[in-house]
Amino acid sequence: MNAAPAPAGRPYDPTPDGARLRVRLTPRGGRSGLDRIVQLADGRWTAQVRVAAPPVDGAANAALIVYLSQALAIPKSAILVIAGQSSRLKTLAVAGDPDDIQARLKSWTASAPAA
Repeated sequence: MNAAPAPAGRPYDPTPDGARLRVRLTPRGGRSGLDRIVQLADGRWTAQVRVAAPPVDGAANAALIVYLSQALAIPKSAILVIAGQSSRLKTLAVAGDPDDIQARLKSWTASAPAA
């Protein structure tokens, strides 16, 4: 089932088993956190996230999963990088009750400074 495109400013799409989240990851960012929500040149919206870990042997991806797990208060096992494992632009599957996951993502992204 294809999800409808995300509304303006929303870097996630609902899925039957949770949501898909688009992230632009900055490794070696000094700290882990959500910087802002940005629109890419192709029109997609993404969450710009930084982590302190370097982009070596999956360390940045693992740090991203730990950060999102803490920020969304969900288990690490509910988050999986499904595209962009070695790229800055990533798509993550966030598993759980779709309404609950979307509410958590909405709250988390609302805390981002304006782009």
